[in-house]
Amino acid sequence: MRFPRLAPAFALAAALAAPLPDSGLADTFPSRPIRLVVPAATGGPTYLTAKMVADHMSETLKQPVVVEPVPGAGGNTGALQVARAAPDGYTLLVATIGTHAINRTLYKTLPFDPIGDFEPVSQLVQYPLVLVATPSLPANTVPELIAYAKANPGKVMRASGGSGTSMHLTGELFRAQAEVDMPHVPYKGSSPALTDLAGGHVQVMFDSLMTAMPLVKAGKLKALGVTGVTRSPIAPDVPTIAEQGLKGYSAFGWIGIVAPKGTPRPVVDTLASAVAGALKDPKIHEMLIAQGAEPVSSTPDAFRAFIADQTKLWAVAVKASGAQVE
Repeated sequence: MRFPRLAPAFALAAALAAPLPDSGLADTFPSRPIRLVVPAATGGPTYLTAKMVADHMSETLKQPVVVEPVPGAGGNTGALQVARAAPDGYTLLVATIGTHAINRTLYKTLPFDPIGDFEPVSQLVQYPLVLVATPSLPANTVPELIAYAKANPGKVMRASGGSGTSMHLTGELFRAQAEVDMPHVPYKGSSPALTDLAGGHVQVMFDSLMTAMPLVKAGKLKALGVTGVTRSPIAPDVPTIAEQGLKGYSAFGWIGIVAPKGTPRPVVDTLASAVAGALKDPKIHEMLIAQGAEPVSSTPDAFRAFIADQTKLWAVAVKASGAQVE
């Protein structure tokens, strides 16, 4: 019958052992520099976008947000570092379509779980691609390309910057949905693929607007359609593939920011707010548009749902391509 007397002691012990409420974390975070890992090389669009956003976040958060390139293994090297980091908001990852959508199916094994090991913070941008063709191809629209490919199975060669890249897999989605036979020809990078495309050695290619459109404007290539949901501001005269009859077709690269699993929600919300502020800045918005990116700020929950949907979408493309990396 002494148990009732012990109850207050147990209650006090439980109260002392319980974690502090999260409400105060957002008020003290951040108190030191934040490391933003970019799983790509310096100078590329992923790095440049991250640097623009990080510089603005530094001003908002009153602490340096230091961008650190950690390329390797299709982005997996940098992603693994962040997955294993302390969940305190001071080590973040620029998640890409590769690390958080394609690689889960493309790689036979991954040392991290793209969904289970991270807390989504916010999407940053998406990069629609453009379907370009060599000038000699007797097709100037997507319907004409599909008709020509069906009449000439296996003769429309589709270049890309490498197997397993978004350029390759975007083409796989197109091939499957249009039900055409367009063999894939992988190159070691976008530049040599575009050179051969302009020379007529291959017939079509999905590539970034930033690298392909200058060749279109110079008359060395022709643009058949963009892969986004809407037309691109830097190529407003080029219709989307979907609006040309391939209903529901859309495919685009994207990047966002994620934190290690277990990062407190107030910290995640603070980071998401800083990202939103950066993407609303008129100068940053204009610079992103100029490089072919479309700013997309999102809530942590919306970004989580987006990643889940993208994982399913690209799993279909990877399986259709037959590509796999050990």
